[in-house]
Amino acid sequence: MNSHEQRHRNAHLNDKALFDNRQLLKLQDAVYELCWLLNRGYARDSAMQLVADHHQINKLQRLVVSRAACSRFNREARKAKCLPIEKIKGRPLVIDGFNLIITVETAMAGGLLLRCCDGCIRDIASVHGTYRQVNETRQAIELIGNAVQSFAPESVLWLFDKPVSNSGRLAAMIRNIAEIQGWNWQAELVESPDQVISGSEKIAITSDSAILDRTLQWVNLGAYLMTTYFPEAWRIDFSGALDKPGQTTP
Repeated sequence: MNSHEQRHRNAHLNDKALFDNRQLLKLQDAVYELCWLLNRGYARDSAMQLVADHHQINKLQRLVVSRAACSRFNREARKAKCLPIEKIKGRPLVIDGFNLIITVETAMAGGLLLRCCDGCIRDIASVHGTYRQVNETRQAIELIGNAVQSFAPESVLWLFDKPVSNSGRLAAMIRNIAEIQGWNWQAELVESPDQVISGSEKIAITSDSAILDRTLQWVNLGAYLMTTYFPEAWRIDFSGALDKPGQTTP
């Protein structure tokens, strides 16, 4: 990773080639086929392997396909629990911190975003034990805060993975911003945000599919932010893959 990539969560040099028009046709087919298999009860890992081998896609493209696809059952179940953003007024929220911040950082830096089959916006970044702040981090938090606070929630609890290095610094930044703005926010480090959020009665803000399948109620804040603040962001739209066949690619 070069120093520019450390300062921004932008596109990598070969991303445009991996996602040009020809590749996109292949990936649309791959997402459709993975959804088809998931709808019929195939295990995700084996189905993903089958689709990836068939289309001969690389590791990053596999990640895109895997994050974009879901079964029709999962999509409908998630949609049934998704609240309009206006419903957060007077309600307590719990935010999957890394999940949301990295997506907004990516949008700000011109990185690749995915509009997935369940309507969520997802990035293709991964946190493997370490989180590095980028130039857009503070601005991303402030943008999220202004958007959320405009709907007047009762409180906001940010959760971060305790084992991830620099999570404490990020939580401290959030507390500092909240204090300056007078927002009723908390930021905590926990061993497993997924488990805490899934077991909480607060409205969840996340695009993590495992959490969405277990949580009681959630708000698709990522999609709201992209529509409102980043309509020109670079994103690939897979939202229709469940409902119509992909195009055959040679």
